[in-house]
Formats: sequence, structure tokens, C-alpha cells
Amino acid sequence: MTGLDLQAVTVRYPGTAADAVSDVSLLVPEGSTTALVGPSGCGKSSLLRAVAGLVPLASGSIRWGSTDLTATPIHERQLSLMFQHHALFSHRTVAQNVAFGLKMQGLGRAAQGDRVAELLQMVGLAGFGDRSADQLSGGEAQRVALARALAPSPRLLLLDEPLASLDRVLREHLLEEIRSVLATLGQTAIFVTHDISDALTVGDRLAVMNQGRLVRAGRPEDVWQSPQSAFVARFIGHRNVVDGPDATMLVPDAAISLDPSGDGDRVLVQQRRFVGRSADVACVDSTGQQWWVTDTGELGWAQPGAVGSLSIDWTRAQRLE
Repeated sequence: MTGLDLQAVTVRYPGTAADAVSDVSLLVPEGSTTALVGPSGCGKSSLLRAVAGLVPLASGSIRWGSTDLTATPIHERQLSLMFQHHALFSHRTVAQNVAFGLKMQGLGRAAQGDRVAELLQMVGLAGFGDRSADQLSGGEAQRVALARALAPSPRLLLLDEPLASLDRVLREHLLEEIRSVLATLGQTAIFVTHDISDALTVGDRLAVMNQGRLVRAGRPEDVWQSPQSAFVARFIGHRNVVDGPDATMLVPDAAISLDPSGDGDRVLVQQRRFVGRSADVACVDSTGQQWWVTDTGELGWAQPGAVGSLSIDWTRAQRLE
């Protein structure tokens, strides 16, 4: 299969007791975007830097198809990087920033101009070529940084928390734009983030890390439906993960029903949160276990202090590691 192939990659920094990245094997198919997620300090940025050649491997290999890149110098790996801090050349124009990699490749002036115009159009900045980089807003600067990273037509684009410094509304808008641009170009990419909602917006594949290890990877819908471990289930947003005496169980929302009366367990409504098109209702049973139920319009009675009946279809629950 053509694409990025990581085999048993381990990264170890001098003077540290634990590996930053431990025995990670991951396939990133050509033309796909893998969202690499996990809590702060889990090793995702270290893995990205290892792929880029910025940090050496303690063991393992990095391949593109049949080509071994493990010992290949950074400038020969045919990849581009985009970070949270866009690091544009403030004294240059937008067009000069985007054309930087093309100039380094020795592309002719006319061809540079055509490629710059194409990319600025794609990222929504047509007509911005002559503007100074220091006159841009944060969102505009990140669009220019994306265009610059894409200009040399890298076989792999690495994005490390590129929108973390932007406000939520702007970030959501740019995430959709990034997804659209990558899909249009068929660009292979790894998108690093600690935010699962950002990962689900951009990635058509999801890879979850914890404490230096890759703990789950696959299509987002597959990871959601079968997280396999309690850590992954909780990290990606499942709310009803129950620690029992013999096992931890994931109870999907669709397996839970809440009624004002019925034959289920009596529960007390603790809180109600409005989340836009629905509301989240938290209730607690007689054992002290908290349960979350989504109200899409039929649970108006479920206000804090109300008592109801909770029924669970345990045949739909999953045993977790």
C-alpha cells in the first residue's frame, strides 16, 4: 500500500525515564487525513516530529510505500509542516510567503505565480498576494501558512495543532476549510490535536495515543462504535462508561431510556445542560452511579430535583479493556 507506514516507532529523549513514543505502528494511506489525538504529553507531537526527521528514532522504521525514510534527511522526505505558530516572514508579502518553497525548488517565476494564485484562491485569499504578511488577521495568517505548506506539492503534510491559538468560532470555520482543501487536493496528511471534535471534523481516519502508545486507530465511526478501552471511550466523548466489579462497560446512549414513571430504576435528576438542538440530562441511581441521557424534546419534565425511571438495555452494552 502506498502511503506512510510506521513500524514499531520509538522515540526516547536523553535524561528521561519513559519513552516519549513507544512501539507505535501506524498506516496513513495515500490521499487520506489521519487525525492524531490524545491528551497533552501523550507523545503525539513527538511522533509527528519523528516522521518529519526532527528527532531521531530509538528504534523502528518510517517508510513511504517501499521507500525507507528512517535515515533520510529532512529536506529529502518531501513533506511540509504547519504549526500552531505560523511563522510567516512578516517583512514579505503573502505571495512571497506562499512562493518560498517553490523558489527553493527552483521553479520559474511564471510557474510560481500560477501556483500561488491557485492556492490563494483555494484557501479563500484571492487578491491578497500583494498584502504584507504583518497586516493579516490570525485566521488569514493560518490560511497563508496552509497555502505555503501545500505549495511544493508535498507527498505528506504534517499539521501540529495549527489552529489552537484561534477562537472557537474561527477555528471551526477553518477546520472545515482545511478538510475541504485536503480532500480537493487528495493530500495525504497527519493532523495533530488534543480536541476530539477538531479531529472528527478533519480526519477521515482517527488514531488515539495515550502515554506514548497508540491505543486505537481506524475510521472515526469504527472507533466511536467500538472504542475497545475505557480510556478511548471516555476520551472520544462517551459518557456512560461504568466501572463494575468485574469489568468496565460502555452503555451507548441509544440503550438508555428515561421516563417520568415506569418499571426501571428510580433516579434523581441532578442537572440539565442546554447544548443547542438538545439538552443533556444527568441523573443518579440508588447506588450513586451517574447516567447521562440526551433530551431531543421529550424530556422537558427532567429538571433538577425530578424523579424518574431509568431503563437500560444491557444487551447493547460493550465490555471494555
